[in-house]
Amino acid sequence: MSKKHIEECVRTSLEGYFKDLRGTEPDGMYDMMVKVVEKPLLEVVMSQADNNQSRAAEWLGLNRNTLRKKLVEHKLIK
Repeated sequence: MSKKHIEECVRTSLEGYFKDLRGTEPDGMYDMMVKVVEKPLLEVVMSQADNNQSRAAEWLGLNRNTLRKKLVEHKLIK
């Protein structure tokens, strides 16, 4: 799957989101989108990295402590 395909999936989902709103103005979309995308990203990367946080942090371009914080926020670890 290419980066372009992922962008198109996001675009299509957002267009559907606005359609579902039926003219109602959205609120807090940025935070909503970050949370909706971030959790599955973390889940998949952690799985592919065999739950090795150092490796996953490197792949994501994050500091390991930042990754841990995000994993806790999304209740992926305690």
